[in-house]
Amino acid sequence: MAQTMEGARMTDAALLRLMTWLSPSFPVGAFSYSHGLEYAVEAGMVADADALAAWLEDILVHGTGRADGVLFAASWRACKAGDDGAWRDVAGMGAAFAPSAELAMETRNQGAAFLKAVRDTWPTETMRRLENTVDRPIVYPVAVGAACAAHNIALRCGLAAYLHGVMANIVSAGLRLIPLGQTEGLRVMKGLETRILAQAEAMAGTSLEDLASSTPLADICSMRHETQTTRLFRS
Repeated sequence: MAQTMEGARMTDAALLRLMTWLSPSFPVGAFSYSHGLEYAVEAGMVADADALAAWLEDILVHGTGRADGVLFAASWRACKAGDDGAWRDVAGMGAAFAPSAELAMETRNQGAAFLKAVRDTWPTETMRRLENTVDRPIVYPVAVGAACAAHNIALRCGLAAYLHGVMANIVSAGLRLIPLGQTEGLRVMKGLETRILAQAEAMAGTSLEDLASSTPLADICSMRHETQTTRLFRS
């Protein structure tokens, strides 16, 4: 049994499932997206490990990291409560909230890929029912939040793992774009550990009414990436 951040117990099987879902090898296509970082690097806004760390912290605390945390928690709670109407509202808000076309594509595509992989490998009646309640794309944090609830993965534990995975994917993009060495990338992730845990704790206590983000520069970079001449990433 594994101790969760909530003080409850989570089975070893649930812990392994969470690790699998948020592993870099899980087939959500995360390697295809830079979350707007590609333009930020080309424009000289992010040129070294320190700048990347600051960029990521802003996204985590003020930007899509914060918004994803709110959506994840609201999705988890609605699923746990068996409230299909509330979950439909969360899914609708998530689909509408992305600040740019590319970020909308990123979170919708990853959400669809995540749901397909979970549905094909770990099917549950709860997830089947929830998916049938909506007729719009289910974004990544909403999908993962519901799956964690359906598979008895604790909210704070699942949310911390989700945020860690999102940050790790952007760091991986930074390694290739800036470029950085593997050790520098690991140091960036180490520096984010406390922030990720604190953000998971804070966002776990939010409701859908707390949904907000405030990283206009990162959002503008994602918009300008849409017309960037040379691109390695889809966002």
